[in-house]
Amino acid sequence: MAFGILDRFLERGVRKGVLEVLRPNGNLRRFGTPYEGFPEVRIRLTPSAERRILRDPRLGAAEAFMDGQLVVEQGGIMELVELLRANARWDKGGELHETKPLKKVAGKVLTLIDGINKAASAKANIAHHYDVGNDLYNLFLDTEHMQYSCAYWPRDDMSLEEAQTAKLAHIAAKLAIEPGQTVLDIGCGWGGMAIYLAKNFDVSVKGITLSEEQLALAKTRAIEAGVAGRIDFELIDYRDLAARGDKFERIVSVGMFEHVGQAQFARYFRDCATMLTDEGVMLMHTIGRMGGPGATDAFTRKYIFPGGYIPALSETVAASEKVRLIAADVENLRLHYAKTLREWYKRCVDNKEAIVALLDERFYRMWIFYLAGATAAFESGGMCNYQIQYIRSRHALPLTRDYLGETEKRLLAD
Repeated sequence: MAFGILDRFLERGVRKGVLEVLRPNGNLRRFGTPYEGFPEVRIRLTPSAERRILRDPRLGAAEAFMDGQLVVEQGGIMELVELLRANARWDKGGELHETKPLKKVAGKVLTLIDGINKAASAKANIAHHYDVGNDLYNLFLDTEHMQYSCAYWPRDDMSLEEAQTAKLAHIAAKLAIEPGQTVLDIGCGWGGMAIYLAKNFDVSVKGITLSEEQLALAKTRAIEAGVAGRIDFELIDYRDLAARGDKFERIVSVGMFEHVGQAQFARYFRDCATMLTDEGVMLMHTIGRMGGPGATDAFTRKYIFPGGYIPALSETVAASEKVRLIAADVENLRLHYAKTLREWYKRCVDNKEAIVALLDERFYRMWIFYLAGATAAFESGGMCNYQIQYIRSRHALPLTRDYLGETEKRLLAD
């Protein structure tokens, strides 16, 4: 019975490319036909794997893979997820129908509850992902800036290190920084953005994070870079910083808004508007949905980003409009994160033994499933990256966008 249901799902879902499924009884089924640009993959399933997948396709498949019950014998987990997602491209109206209507509603309710994300739970949620140890991130992030966010690829032949430097220059240009200004970096990570700004501009930077592991390494990296005197890192929630009355002429937030939670959007923008001076500029870089609001999937909620939520552009701008933050510039980076994720995935696979030694085999499989799923979401699903430039005064920036390219070119030349 289970085999028949799964077969019907795969017959509908795999038309281009090939998926071979080997079952415990030795039966081999082949789905799809060879097609240029689509992978050919072979997997082996245990009886319990089929049951888990049928109960909840994404979470069940993930946990079956993590527990060694779904084994990819030809290709890798990246190719398997790519094959399934590419056969239902979001651009063409395709969807992976993983849940029944009632389960979708439940998912949205859970996302809303998670999004309440009060200060205490926010710190715990961040620790779940970022305090697994800096050694893990050192194995796959770029070596110079340690950027755990979408890189920027003006050329296809760039290294990850070059693309992350290009991302920092791209964002710095949009901040339109002037000498002597104060800059707030919300969710500063390991300090890469703060250090880059302090090295390339005459500014004072405040970097805040909720991760103790990140904070410790950010301080060390700033000392090594020779800019510790111009950066103040602090373990503090942005809400508490706003309540303290601190003001900044520039605010940058990269890869942090995804952790805010749907229910906190209005509070986030209100606090940002409060902290930004009248002539200030803010640049927010976030993963986004190309479409309307959605819900966080069960795998991501359970294993990767508890309390997290990927926002649609519509709900992001609607929340910022309430405090009269003007969206001066909006850019959709589209495929840049897919290229970044593929590089992270490759580096994780290359460092499998080290990751297993640091954590364990199950964590390693969970991690590469996460990176593979994210890659497919950006290549064929509804995910993208938005960079939104906000101002409080319409006079805060030049009338044309020429300054962006000029500043970017100067930074990359230096």
